[in-house]
Amino acid sequence: MTAFLQGRPVRGFHGQGYQEGYEEGSSLGIIEGRQHGTLHGAKIGSEVGCYQGFAFAWRGLLRSHATGKDSKKMKVLESLLGMIENFPYDDPTYAKLHEDLDRIRGKFKQLCSLLNVQPDFKISVEGSGLSF
Repeated sequence: MTAFLQGRPVRGFHGQGYQEGYEEGSSLGIIEGRQHGTLHGAKIGSEVGCYQGFAFAWRGLLRSHATGKDSKKMKVLESLLGMIENFPYDDPTYAKLHEDLDRIRGKFKQLCSLLNVQPDFKISVEGSGLSF
């Protein structure tokens, strides 16, 4: 097997060492990339899941105690749930993932403002939480 360095073949022990190092580095890079992607994906999923749980709880509350002035709150709440439902959980290559996540965050903040709720959202490796 001939290794290449800057487009030129490298022979002997140097070439073998280069090739082994390259293969080892590639393998470790894939493992590290998967670990990073898994952790980052879990954080995003946890965040969006908290928004969804929050919206489901408030939808139940608003429906059972609805007044005429709650229609705007319900409209924003249903919009948030629609955005969450259409979020591409299963497509890590989705180009607008961060844009959509920012839109969801913005809609969540709008809903909190309408509900007069001050959320304190924290994400950590151990888990996430949404407190009031």
